[in-house]
Amino acid sequence: MNIAVLGAGSWGTTLAVLLAKKGYPVRLWAHRPQFAEQLQADRHNSRYLKGVQFPETLQVSANLQDTVSLSEMIVTAVPSQALRETVSGFGDMALEGKILVNVAKGIELGTGKRMSEVLLEVLPSLRSSQVAALYGPSHAEEVSRDQPTTVVASSTSLATAQKVQEIFHTNMFRVYVNTDIIGVEIAGSVKNIIAIAAGISDGIGFGDNAKAAIITRGLAEISRLCTKLGGDAVTISGLSGIGDLVVTCLSRHSRNRYVGEEIGKGRSLDDVVSEMNMIAEGVLTSRAVYELSRSLGVEMPITQAVYKMLFEGKAVQQATLELMTRELKPERD
Repeated sequence: MNIAVLGAGSWGTTLAVLLAKKGYPVRLWAHRPQFAEQLQADRHNSRYLKGVQFPETLQVSANLQDTVSLSEMIVTAVPSQALRETVSGFGDMALEGKILVNVAKGIELGTGKRMSEVLLEVLPSLRSSQVAALYGPSHAEEVSRDQPTTVVASSTSLATAQKVQEIFHTNMFRVYVNTDIIGVEIAGSVKNIIAIAAGISDGIGFGDNAKAAIITRGLAEISRLCTKLGGDAVTISGLSGIGDLVVTCLSRHSRNRYVGEEIGKGRSLDDVVSEMNMIAEGVLTSRAVYELSRSLGVEMPITQAVYKMLFEGKAVQQATLELMTRELKPERD
């Protein structure tokens, strides 16, 4: 099977290397031709993934149409807010028989759509049974160095999920399957917002009690949104839910937690984001999910607080006080 990986950031590069090491012919697509040429010549990605060499079966290109047309499986690893524009570049292509595996975690601004919904909207020849999501607690820094990792492949088609499982599974990259793609995508996307909140807690100097509260109540928010959209609440207790939430809230590798920590220290969002080499998906996803939750009438107080701190300038101390003094209620509400 020929495989295309769209997006030469840390995660896209990591997955391209993982698949190439298994012997698959892999084409890694980079948006900028100069960057693609550099990667092809250097045989490693010094900008996003230092110290990881490219196998011989991995080739790099900036030609999107050729990359997609020559592949039976297309992995979309571009930032979530760039997914629509990227796949529009091959929107008129016949995709029958191909599998699209999205690994970007986010909710689209303006539409509130999950990434699989964006793919199906932009690519008219694509069917939902051809689309999968590969989500879970999986920092590129660890996967690229063959450290044990578990993820979940999800699709409305069990056969498609199992095919993705077969293609990606290695001795150190264990893949489970799940047919609740709504729950998997919501959990894997909203956890980035909760990680920003956890980082803010770190930055302001709160302790373990506060972090535990954010993770637990954040999980409740994810579950409420998931079930409102038709997902299964059980999914939230799995790898794309609590698994990814815990690692993103606690890890030193987490870009979203880092953004929150710097905000908690009093820095502005613009200053923090401008100096980062990679994108923290939770920043724009917080706006998208805040708008989505309001339109659906889903109560998500932590998400709302993160949005207001990031985009409305609400003071961290004030947001914390408002969260702690909300109306008293049962835990399951």
